[in-house]
Amino acid sequence: MKNARKNKGSSTLGLILKILLLLIALAYFVLLIAGKWIFSEDSFFYVGINIFSDQENASAWLRSLAYIIFFLTLSYVVRLLLKLLARNLSKGKAMLDMFSSFIKYIAVIAMLFFILRVWGVDTAALLAGIGILSLVVGLGAQPLIEDIIAGLFIVFENVFEVGDIIVVDGFRGTVKEIGIRTTQIEDAGGDIKVVNNSDIRTLVNMTSQLSLAISEVDIEYSESLERVELIINENLPAIKQNIPDIAEGPYYMGVSKLGASGVTLRFSAKCPEIMKFQVERDLNRQIKLIFDKNNINIPFTQIVVHKAKTVSEEKMADAQAAQKFMDEQRNLSRGMDEDEGNQ
Repeated sequence: MKNARKNKGSSTLGLILKILLLLIALAYFVLLIAGKWIFSEDSFFYVGINIFSDQENASAWLRSLAYIIFFLTLSYVVRLLLKLLARNLSKGKAMLDMFSSFIKYIAVIAMLFFILRVWGVDTAALLAGIGILSLVVGLGAQPLIEDIIAGLFIVFENVFEVGDIIVVDGFRGTVKEIGIRTTQIEDAGGDIKVVNNSDIRTLVNMTSQLSLAISEVDIEYSESLERVELIINENLPAIKQNIPDIAEGPYYMGVSKLGASGVTLRFSAKCPEIMKFQVERDLNRQIKLIFDKNNINIPFTQIVVHKAKTVSEEKMADAQAAQKFMDEQRNLSRGMDEDEGNQ
């Protein structure tokens, strides 16, 4: 309950901040467009907020604030358009998501570049220094570069996309996000695994092919196997009709095991990977209904309890007499084993 309230409060605060930033951005662009009529073109305020003006008397504080609003708004609008475009595309969503991440980083770098120039920093020398620094850092950041390059190959070669079900290093889940450096995979239990793109060397994309749903049901040994198989044959079309997610099948694969309490029958069907577990549950249900309708018994575990027998007084007396006899004979025969050894 506390977590739910906390999440609700965070989402409300986030919405308020977004609305506030939107109003600030809207006010800025209105002033930028209509400011020369509201103020004079040479006014201190208008020159400061007009990022397209090269006048040297611009206020560094106003111009820096204007650059922050402009680039953050531009980045937000472009990323929003890409997000809306991705909703209408069945393919290429991962590429648009990655491009959206690039836009965010490029906007921040450009914003910092222009702000530093406003404050008199020699950006040409800064770029030269950054180039040398990038070369030095790049030698120690090879894993980062490998992750980025691997991410680009994943996107452009269409290895997998957001929403695909893949298996990576034994971890099976749905791709939630393909980033510049990492890919997020969510399993059926809601656990999310973050994998570096360069570590995804071998994988199985389950979405690109139909998966096999398996159902195994036991019948009692007393049931006639031939009778059960004839009933299954009659009802296979009905099972397919009742489970629309089945793409191929269902098939009766025969007897898979002779168990301790029953004969195990195996059924299979091909379906989309995302519906595999649901189809298996539906197969179990349909087979159970068919067996109930035709009085086919499914074995269940039975426990046989043996009641301990009470020892009668007569047997107790016999046991005591036998013990007394053994003690007497042991005393009488003591030393006879040694005599036999000396002979």
